Amino acid sequence: MEDNEIIIEHPNRDKAASKATKATVLLLLLVSVALMLIVTIGGWDVLQGAKAVQIAYILIYLIMAFYVSRWNRGVLPVAAALAILLVIFAAVAVPGWLDRDQTGFAQPSIDAGVLAMVTALIIPVQILLIGFAMRGFNQAWNVEIERAVDHGPSHSAPQPA
Repeated sequence: MEDNEIIIEHPNRDKAASKATKATVLLLLLVSVALMLIVTIGGWDVLQGAKAVQIAYILIYLIMAFYVSRWNRGVLPVAAALAILLVIFAAVAVPGWLDRDQTGFAQPSIDAGVLAMVTALIIPVQILLIGFAMRGFNQAWNVEIERAVDHGPSHSAPQPA
């Protein structure tokens, strides 16, 4: 008597569209981290209360990128929700950086106009992240199919003569 081996397959992960969506979400999360790092490091001296929020966002996005790389579908709605909040934060921050580009304000280590542009770039990246995260969520990466391994004909069965 042989034990039946079971293989768990994820058919939706093998699709080209799913692989492309996963790669795009990963790329968008990492680009977001890079843009936030530029703003955080470049404006560190003049950031008021946003330092902790920006560091938290960077860490959370890195953690989400790790889970997306492992096909975890559950973080995708969280990524979309956080991206919505980040769009709002960035939209509010751009005019502040532009105001700081005038005389009489302390200048950050990176020019305030450049930081305004980088902050403005965060907005379309987050909008793309929202769209691709929801696309990935709808692709059902979590679907599993159990399949028994077929070892061929059993040796205990009588052989035809």
